[in-house]
Amino acid sequence: MFEKLSLLLPLGNYIRNKSIQNFLFLAVIQSSNVLISIISMPLLIQSIGVDQFGLVNLALSVIILLNIMVGFGYNLSAPREVAINQADNTALSFLLSNIFSAKLIFATLSTLFILVAVFGLNLFREYQSILVFSVLLLYSEATLPLWFFQGMEKMKLVSIANIFSKLLFLMGIVLFIHSPEQSKWVNFILGFFGLIINLSLHFYIHAFMKIRFFRPKFLAIWQSLKENLLFFFSNLASHISINGGLIILSFYASAETLGMYSLAERVVMVLRMFPPIVFQAIIPNASKLYEENPTKFFAFLKRVYKKVLVVGIIISTLTYLAAPWIIQVLSRSLFTESVTYLEILSIIPLLACLNVANVTMMMAADLKNLLFKASWMMCFFMVITASVLTSQFGGIGVCLAIVSTEVMVFLICLVLLYRNNRQLFYGFYT
Repeated sequence: MFEKLSLLLPLGNYIRNKSIQNFLFLAVIQSSNVLISIISMPLLIQSIGVDQFGLVNLALSVIILLNIMVGFGYNLSAPREVAINQADNTALSFLLSNIFSAKLIFATLSTLFILVAVFGLNLFREYQSILVFSVLLLYSEATLPLWFFQGMEKMKLVSIANIFSKLLFLMGIVLFIHSPEQSKWVNFILGFFGLIINLSLHFYIHAFMKIRFFRPKFLAIWQSLKENLLFFFSNLASHISINGGLIILSFYASAETLGMYSLAERVVMVLRMFPPIVFQAIIPNASKLYEENPTKFFAFLKRVYKKVLVVGIIISTLTYLAAPWIIQVLSRSLFTESVTYLEILSIIPLLACLNVANVTMMMAADLKNLLFKASWMMCFFMVITASVLTSQFGGIGVCLAIVSTEVMVFLICLVLLYRNNRQLFYGFYT
């Protein structure tokens, strides 16, 4: 009996590790997103058709791009600030109020941009109504307090709330989306339920965690915006590099091709969430270890990196082998074009895993300028490469551009670390 308990105790200590807990709850959030995405894809394709499915995803890509401005790098900087002030409710109150207000302002500005672009300049012609009804997603992003719970190291509640939100979205699709004319409501439903759940989380923060909502201090907001400027541009460049393929393809391909590509891209980008989850889970502990004991920092990062690469190999291999089956299950049809796209893109999760160590070292050492340079060099490479290859080879061209971009950003980060901080470079790679 005691022997069994002695075996269980190390496992319990392991699970109580903060990095492991952060990873598990972030994994729960992303896993629920994956599951709902997988379930919703065949439902949407059958209800609205593959061409409208492509336009819905194109509108979503535009919204997600604007959400980078709404977030303005707070997803990277705010958890650290919250963690530092965990025991100070007054400081947390001002922090939450200022960030919440700043994100709402950016959401409103982004909404105005879309309205002017659609009704004033007649842009986004093929999917104007879908895009206008998608603006609720901007406010869903603005009110999402994931960064707050991450910094407080209390991820359980926000994980449950995320699952509930996605289940409501799935229910909305089943109940209300039955024809191509209703495609404009897909992103609206996603944003509506996300906004309701996020506001409920804010009520919990106020009522049960005793965090007050103060009138925002605009000088403090302005100061935080200046401090987050490099994070914002880094996030923007990274998003364009990773998710901009669909937008570039829209200039050269039909709605049906966009739908075929969207199906494959959605699968791969869901799987590509694994490296960012690992990064977000380990960065608090990695930052502390870097400040306290660099030797332990490198040992910790090497252990994590080896495991990440193994998982990346498994994900990419299984995705390549199962590509026809995945497309068949998700679309209820064997779209050979989507299968080809998925087979090419299947290596992306592994390539993304390669850069986990480099990005972690840059963040732990507060090398925001290097992260900024790497992100924009990657962005320029992707836009130029994707534009050239897509104009020549269509969907296959954009797939090749995205794959080559993942390789290039790993090489860029290696060179930047070597040239600017050889102590980090040799500390990890030797």
